Amino acid sequence: MADQGGGSPEKRGRRSRLDDYAEMTESVDAEMTEPVDAEMTEPVDAGDSTPLASEAVPPPTPSPGTPADMARIRREFAALLGEFRRTPVLVPLDEDEAPLVGDFGGIRWIYAFSDESALARFAIARGEGAREWEYRRVLGARLLDAGVPATGVPTGVALDVGSDGDGVLFPPVVGIVPDAAAVDAEPGNGEEPQ
Repeated sequence: MADQGGGSPEKRGRRSRLDDYAEMTESVDAEMTEPVDAEMTEPVDAGDSTPLASEAVPPPTPSPGTPADMARIRREFAALLGEFRRTPVLVPLDEDEAPLVGDFGGIRWIYAFSDESALARFAIARGEGAREWEYRRVLGARLLDAGVPATGVPTGVALDVGSDGDGVLFPPVVGIVPDAAAVDAEPGNGEEPQ
């Protein structure tokens, strides 16, 4: 997709949410670094020996991981992506028998689930646990390589949404989806990114 105004985000003066998704494969979230101990808060008044929650200073923001941590996380994600590509997943269908999708942050997300129990948790979270859900089994690679480009808009895959902490997002970036469907693809290879 061509950015509005062209050039890098720094040259344009404002940053697109798509740039954030593109950087997901290049940087580490604060959530992926070491957790901060919530008990390490200090009272505002150093003379008070029993700090109240309202007087506590919030813990410092964790710093990004070391280069070794980032490399390890990239390897783990690459292994997870490889496993996803080789595995059939359940893709729920809407009333038109098209894959069920949701739009968030300027990206269309195709919902996929690793098994029926994950799909059931999603249905219950939506308040639709009583209805029958139709779905198709689709190989993860087929979903990324054919399903994502077929939408015609920036699209990723959301695996196991609604499953407490077990969900994974596969954003539309180079290395995950075909270059023609990646939001961070470099133009000039004969194909225009979406």
